[in-house]
Amino acid sequence: MSVDRRLLDILCCPVTRQPLTPLTAAQLAALNAAIEGGAVCDAEGNPVSRAFQEGLLTRDGKTLYRVEDGIPVMLAEESIATTQLPGFPA
Repeated sequence: MSVDRRLLDILCCPVTRQPLTPLTAAQLAALNAAIEGGAVCDAEGNPVSRAFQEGLLTRDGKTLYRVEDGIPVMLAEESIATTQLPGFPA
């Protein structure tokens, strides 16, 4: 994970204020498979077409955020709900 650990310790979901953890390899693979299959939309309903290289997940496992070049993209409108990903690994 390229997000600085100190930054990760202070980041939280802008909506729920939950702490965030890096996606595991299994979670990242499941997310990218769903994206490739055209089954993923962001919080505004826009289709997500670009695979994630890295991501962050809320503590409850319900919301994902993209990480671009080590910088978390913490925009609520670009978040992804894991409820649309059947069988998403916990």
